Amino acid sequence: MQLPTTQAKVEFLSEPKNYPEAPHAVRPIETHFAWVFLTDHHAYKLKKPILYSAIDYRTLEARERGCSEELRLNRRLAPNIYLSMMALTSRRGALSLGGPGTVADWLIKMRRLPAARMMDRILAAGGCTDADIERLVQYLADFYARAIPVHMEGSEYLARVRAQVLANRDDMLRFTPRISVAPVNRLAELQLAYISGAQALLIGRGALVVEGHGDLRAEHVCLDAHISVIDCLEFSRDLRLLDPLDDLALLALEIERLGQPQLAQSLLQRFNDACRAAAGPDLLHFYLSLRAATRAKVAAWHLEDHQFKEAQPWIDRAHSLLENGERHAQLALAIRGSP
Repeated sequence: MQLPTTQAKVEFLSEPKNYPEAPHAVRPIETHFAWVFLTDHHAYKLKKPILYSAIDYRTLEARERGCSEELRLNRRLAPNIYLSMMALTSRRGALSLGGPGTVADWLIKMRRLPAARMMDRILAAGGCTDADIERLVQYLADFYARAIPVHMEGSEYLARVRAQVLANRDDMLRFTPRISVAPVNRLAELQLAYISGAQALLIGRGALVVEGHGDLRAEHVCLDAHISVIDCLEFSRDLRLLDPLDDLALLALEIERLGQPQLAQSLLQRFNDACRAAAGPDLLHFYLSLRAATRAKVAAWHLEDHQFKEAQPWIDRAHSLLENGERHAQLALAIRGSP
């Protein structure tokens, strides 16, 4: 039996009449990895049947496992948002949500978050306060304190960080000449120089690694009465294994790039103070640099995605992130070299 195409699923899920809740409207949003359908009160997420280096969702079984993991993992930081898995079924060529028939795909059903309370919107409007940061720091610190340590061997963690630097560099070099070679190589050289001079420090951080979020961005944080953090990297446990300060560095980087560098430093410093093993400012800058390099690589990946017709915004974003990464790497080295 031939299952419906992705286009047929998207068309069906874009129609309000096809939802049991009978919403007034449905707003489809296409992302890199999924389609999200916003109704009046809920969001339904349909994973794309895609293949990338760290993700293979080409089969129905793989997407079912992915939905199950997404539900389990995201309930750690957003327990009231991730509601259930729902089957999209097909019977005699007609699709339905949770009806009789053959399972054609799986969706995650979520409670819709208030857009005005998402952190990226609040930051863009200049409305994020010290009290918001303090609440968020405490919420995340409690999460990491509850997490079971992975106890990664120090030498393994050191090798892992070095491999990440090299992977970011090599992946970005695939996009030359659209992505300039010089800043890519320069950033990697600075990061490798820091690693070489801070081996003992990094070896010690291996014991602090936990299974974190992996994609802690401002658009994933809701600063409502009850804080929620959504959209962790459900498809790769390896990418979720992080020093908590490294996990927080991505959020700090985003806050900085949204024009609030002092707030970014406040977030990192307050979280650092709340950690069971605080680090010096050189490591904080290094982690910011590492996150910037990874996000630059992700920006470059969009050049291969036919969904995005305009290449220049992603090229500009990648270069901007490389500049962020270089600045923080230089600061890390400068502080490390201080007596």
